[in-house]
Amino acid sequence: MRLLLTTCLLAAFTQGACAADPLAWRGISLSSAEWGEKNFPGLYGKDFVYPTVASTAYYQAKGMNLMRIAFRWERLQPSLNGEFDAAELARLRDFVDGTTARGLHVLLDPHNYAAYKEVHVGKPEVPIAAFADFWRRLALQFKDNPKVQFGLVNEPRNMPTETWGQAAQAAVNAIRKTGATNLITLPGNGYTGAWSWFEKTWYGTPNAEVMGRVNDPLDRMVFEVHQYFDKDGSGTNAECVGPDIGVERLKRFTAWLKANKRRAILGELGGGANAVCEQAVTGALQHLQANADVWDGWLWWAGGPTWGDYFLSLEPGADGKDKPQMRWLAPFLSPTAPPARP
Repeated sequence: MRLLLTTCLLAAFTQGACAADPLAWRGISLSSAEWGEKNFPGLYGKDFVYPTVASTAYYQAKGMNLMRIAFRWERLQPSLNGEFDAAELARLRDFVDGTTARGLHVLLDPHNYAAYKEVHVGKPEVPIAAFADFWRRLALQFKDNPKVQFGLVNEPRNMPTETWGQAAQAAVNAIRKTGATNLITLPGNGYTGAWSWFEKTWYGTPNAEVMGRVNDPLDRMVFEVHQYFDKDGSGTNAECVGPDIGVERLKRFTAWLKANKRRAILGELGGGANAVCEQAVTGALQHLQANADVWDGWLWWAGGPTWGDYFLSLEPGADGKDKPQMRWLAPFLSPTAPPARP
């Protein structure tokens, strides 16, 4: 009897995982332009640096199609409600324009935790209107590029969830008033953890009770949650809790998406280079694919030129060799996959 192996079965035998068709978005967070946050504006090339457009070719060749680019609100807009800094805008635009010209999509990531110079949005010094103004200006810069996505901010924290919900709605409204139709990604409060979406912790009302009220009139908005698999879910420890922790920390949020008829992207995930984390990450990605009716994709944390031997970095070494985690992701990537949905 002749045995025919599908591509998926072959992957299962050779790489330890069996992936269905890739999700629409598969990518990485490129980190370095947001560095030097204690020194504004800082010296370019010393305190912070943007990834090069050329560096994205490595990830594109692996089958990734979305680059999340981190930068700082304070550098781009040195004064609240003021004009953008010309030099910083040029650096951001060079990366975005060059990367999208390669056929990749770019997710803009103001890596600010919903704060401006460590003062959180909603305080008298940083009113919600200033956050909306920032996004109005940023949308005007990039609204004509359909390959650009707008991530409202990285990991809001240390504020009432109701305040963040109001700020998010104001930003969405400001974006849409410019005529921008770009996809928006909406994080929750308290570091936007999938596993803590229902928890009433230091920030008060759970995300599950507030964030579903944020509305996009174009219905082109998805939730952005982050999830790590170490003991405290921070992604600072190379050891993962157990092989099934990926699924365990995602499944309740997945059920919430289905119940509320919403969609999401896993904007950050990662794990140290060991067998337990490999199983946890593989399980998490299989869970996303099994629930593709509500999950649009994922982004690994992290890449970028300044990480050195950071245990979560996927940036290839000087020898050009892949990091071990890239092997885990291979079954969930396909360089010849159909184009992502617009």
